[in-house]
Amino acid sequence: HNYHDKYNSFPPAYLPDENGKPMHSWRVLILPMLGEQGLYNQYNFDQPWDSPANRMVLDSMPPVFACPSNPNANGNTTHYAAVLGPNCVFTGAEAIGMSDITDGTSNTLLVGEVEGSSIPWTKPEDIDITLHPTLTDPKGFHSHHAGGSQFLLGDGSVRFVSENINQQTLQNLFNRNDDQVIGDF
Repeated sequence: HNYHDKYNSFPPAYLPDENGKPMHSWRVLILPMLGEQGLYNQYNFDQPWDSPANRMVLDSMPPVFACPSNPNANGNTTHYAAVLGPNCVFTGAEAIGMSDITDGTSNTLLVGEVEGSSIPWTKPEDIDITLHPTLTDPKGFHSHHAGGSQFLLGDGSVRFVSENINQQTLQNLFNRNDDQVIGDF
């Protein structure tokens, strides 16, 4: 929300190079809003996320990118990834504003848990819901929490989403503009 306040949009899932290749993750873009301006200043946006210059930043992952109750919360891999897809808040290089979330921010999932994903926190990689649409897919959203995963919604709240959620309801929560107001889930 602090990023949105400053730029009038949520961050894009990634910043691309001149050929459209993903170069920098949204997780890096929000560092100043997390009190990590120093770490942000060390990151070199002229080089890819995995360049030698940016590897030093990779080894300084802020604790906010690790699940606080996960016993394996260390290192440089994140436990959180954006919900990525054509009708999601994170679509790729496009930045989406709150006014584009026509289903309502409390009905739209932004970021979810990805236990054991091995995604380096600076890498522009997230969960493409067209490839991994369920909460039991080990390459998609899943967690060490029994029965489901934690998700950040567009309104800033965090909700536990059961792995037994109706699949259509989950798809509606992934989409920001499908005219499906979910209510309680």
